[in-house]
Amino acid sequence: MEENQKINCTVESCVYQDSKNRRCTLQAINVMPTTDTTTGETDDSMCGSYEYDSKNKCIKLFKSV
Repeated sequence: MEENQKINCTVESCVYQDSKNRRCTLQAINVMPTTDTTTGETDDSMCGSYEYDSKNKCIKLFKSV
């Protein structure tokens, strides 16, 4: 990886995502092929380094009418 290369990320539920800068905090990520693909293309992929961050769980409150 180049010295100044950055990994942009907007997946806020990942433990490695820096929400302020919208970047992955890992030095490198693993990219893995997806097994459940709708396009059927062999190059469909996802971030294999993703880890769910339970403290970033979004809770929506609905006002009753």
